[in-house]
Amino acid sequence: MERRAAGLPLEHVLGWAEFCGLRIAVDPGVFVPRRRTEFLARHAAAFTRPGAVVLDLCCGSGAVGAAVADARGPVALHAVDIDPAAARCARRNLAAAGGQVHEGDLYEPLPAALRGRVDVLVANAPYVPTDAVGLLPPEARLHEPRAALDGGADGLDIQRRVAHAAAAWLRPGGRLLVETSRGQAARTVDIFARNGLVPRAATSDELNATVVIGARPAVDQRPDAEEPPLTGHGEGRRARHGRVQTPDHERHVGG
Repeated sequence: MERRAAGLPLEHVLGWAEFCGLRIAVDPGVFVPRRRTEFLARHAAAFTRPGAVVLDLCCGSGAVGAAVADARGPVALHAVDIDPAAARCARRNLAAAGGQVHEGDLYEPLPAALRGRVDVLVANAPYVPTDAVGLLPPEARLHEPRAALDGGADGLDIQRRVAHAAAAWLRPGGRLLVETSRGQAARTVDIFARNGLVPRAATSDELNATVVIGARPAVDQRPDAEEPPLTGHGEGRRARHGRVQTPDHERHVGG
């Protein structure tokens, strides 16, 4: 109770967070997965088939990768974070799924053999503008790494870097998915389009969440031809055994 009273996030006090029906280990100093990010995980799972190659950039605790693997596994899962504490935490959370966790800056530590083979690339990159970081709740700005929060002057610096190289790592028809804010979504859509991806955005009023999805065009078909059916039973519900579902009603903006 003293640690909680001192402002430490509850998840750091407990040592875990609930995410998509899973118990995710969260060590002190590691970014705490937000409930709104379940929307990102659900959409990533919708594009994932058993045996797919899934790449989770800016993975933090590995919560998104763990949820996708739980919903659609077995998958070939790779995750990356620049923070050593986050990488250690992600290794624990992804061990059961056979995930490989790489410590480093975005694509830099990945094996070259993954280039052009990734089916689903998901990135919960930081998107808070630098000047707004100081306005975050103390639990976040004092107890989570700034690198997991600060997205640069307009909040989109890391997204630009992710999108710039995404087409080189995605297979034809593969998808890049990022979480952003509703106010930033149009700019994120533009970033995707400028980097050769076919974008669209989806929002959840219930979770106050926005996800931008970009497809690498396939050679022999329209990029949206592989759009998977969204077979969930409402945005707030989960499938059995805590597996993530995709919403069957969503609003799309841009693209």
